[in-house]
Amino acid sequence: MTTNTNQISPKTYARIGGILYLIIIVAGTLGELFVRGKLIVSGDPVATANNIAASPLLWRIGIAGDLLMHVCDVPLMMILYVLLRPVNKNLALLNLLFNLVQTAVLVANKLTLLQPLFLSGDAEYLKSFDPQQLQTLSYIAIKSHGYGFGIGLIFFGFVCIIEGYLIIRSGFFPKLIGVLMQIAGVCYLVNSFSLILAPEFADKLFPLILVPAFIAELSFCLWLLIKGVNVTKWTEKAGLQLS
Repeated sequence: MTTNTNQISPKTYARIGGILYLIIIVAGTLGELFVRGKLIVSGDPVATANNIAASPLLWRIGIAGDLLMHVCDVPLMMILYVLLRPVNKNLALLNLLFNLVQTAVLVANKLTLLQPLFLSGDAEYLKSFDPQQLQTLSYIAIKSHGYGFGIGLIFFGFVCIIEGYLIIRSGFFPKLIGVLMQIAGVCYLVNSFSLILAPEFADKLFPLILVPAFIAELSFCLWLLIKGVNVTKWTEKAGLQLS
């Protein structure tokens, strides 16, 4: 194999991947901190429902931003598969499959964030519920989204572990980034399984447990964007795989 992968060099793939990864990080952070973080009041269904009813466009922008993030996930998966395939084709494919499941789960999970908008409307069928019931149902939907997000991140935890291993073995990415990605994977798994098995413990871990994950992903993103890959070593690996 040469660098003639659809006439696009691995460094170009890396730079495009870095841009996509940056969009994912920015969109995800904005949606969580400046939309849901602003409108959701922990433990208070009434205040949360009132905030969403007062700012429906902001809530919708948060959902749209999340969907943009997941749209970017798909080409990024392909790019990472192309870049990491010379290290181990089967593991690169497994990594892509875990990532695909994660994204599918998170996309489907966005439906739960639409429910508070439906419940805050003035449709005739909603009059069979009193306002407090509607507010409670809205809050339950939001909590379900949090658990759905955690379930999706179980698959992403395995993505980070496998990806980290491939990066360490690659020779064309820094080993430190690979180690950081594997630590990130463990953090995602601990956070998600704690959420399911011991929610009170998970509340104590979050959000500090995800700080290493943020550092790892941002480091990998910036490396792809600024440095790309060592094309010579990538080409050597690719050639050895086919020899």
